[in-house]
Amino acid sequence: MTSVAPIVTPLAPEDALPPHLELIWMVTAIWKARAVYAAASLSLADLLQEGPCSVARLAERTGTHAPSLHRLLRALASFGVLTEVEPQRFGLTRLGAALRRDAPGAARSTVLTLGGDWQWQAWANFVPSLCSGGTGLAAATGQELFDYLGAHPEDGACFDEAMVGLYGSLWPAVVAAWDFSSLGSVADVGGGVGLLLAEILSTNPGVRGLLLDQASTVPKARRLMEQRGLADRCAIAAGDFFADVPAGHDCYILAHVLHDWDDPQCLSILRRCRTAMHREARLLIVESVLPAGDAPHAGKLLDLVMLTVTGGRERSEAEFEALLSASGLRLSRVVPTTAQQSIVEAVAA
Repeated sequence: MTSVAPIVTPLAPEDALPPHLELIWMVTAIWKARAVYAAASLSLADLLQEGPCSVARLAERTGTHAPSLHRLLRALASFGVLTEVEPQRFGLTRLGAALRRDAPGAARSTVLTLGGDWQWQAWANFVPSLCSGGTGLAAATGQELFDYLGAHPEDGACFDEAMVGLYGSLWPAVVAAWDFSSLGSVADVGGGVGLLLAEILSTNPGVRGLLLDQASTVPKARRLMEQRGLADRCAIAAGDFFADVPAGHDCYILAHVLHDWDDPQCLSILRRCRTAMHREARLLIVESVLPAGDAPHAGKLLDLVMLTVTGGRERSEAEFEALLSASGLRLSRVVPTTAQQSIVEAVAA
C-alpha cells in the first residue's frame, strides 16, 4: 500500500503550480477549514488568553487525547493561528486571538457556522442539489434553513452572530455609497438585529427608522438600538415580509434578504414592498451583483452556498431587473460600494 504523496504548498502567487497540483491545492482547503473549526469548537483561544499552555493541560481542559491534540496545535501553529513557544507548549498569535468568544468581528461564531457539522451535512449533498435543484440541507436534515435554525437555537444564535462576522464591515460602506441624509424615514425590511439601520441613523441624525424582522429577533434589535442611543428614533416591529410591509416610508431596504429565496418568493417580498411604497420612495437591495463572463467575484462562490444551504441564489443585474419589473418596480441604477456588494436602487414603475 502506497503512502499519501506530499502536497506541494505554493509559497507566493508567483510560484505557479502545474494545473493538476493547483486543482489539488484548491481541494485541500477542507483540511484547514476543519482545523480552524476544531480550534473554535474547543475554545482554544479562550483557554490560551491568559498565556501559553502545555499540550497536556489543554487536553485535560478540552477532554481530548493529548497526542492527537498536539497534532492539531502543531498544524494551527503552521498557519499562524497559534505559536509553539517551546516544545509541547503553545500560545496565541494575533490571528488566533480573533477566535476568542469576546473578540470583535464574531470570527468564532462565523467559523462555527460555516465550518459546522450541519453545514457539512448540507455540502455532503451538493451533487444531489445540482441534480434536483433542492437544498442539500433539506436532504440531510429534512428542514430548510430557517426552520432548521428555529429548531436548533444554539445554531441559530451562532448563525445570527456569523452574519455580523460576514457583513459587519459592509454597513459603513453602504452608508458611504448612498446619501440617506435627505430622507425622513427608512424601513429596513428583514434587517436582523439592525446593524445597517443603526449605521444609517447614527450618521444621519435627521432620519427616523423602522426595523421589521421575526419576533425572536426583536429583543436583540431593541438592545442594540438602546446601546447605540437610537431607541427614540427607531421603531421595531415583529412581522413577516411575505405577508405585509409597513407603508409610508421614504426608503425601503432589503439587505441580504432576496438571495435567501427563489424567484417566486422574491416576487412576493418585492410586491409587498411595492404596495407599501409611495410614488417617490426608493427601494435599496444590498447584495452581490454578479458580473458576466469569467470575471471573478466572491458572489459566484457564495451562490453555491445559496444553492446548497438556503435555497436562494445570487443574481446578475439583468436578473434583478427582471424581478423588479415583474413586481411593478424599475431598476434605476446599481451603486457599487467599497465591498464586493452593491446597492440595487429601484423606484415605482
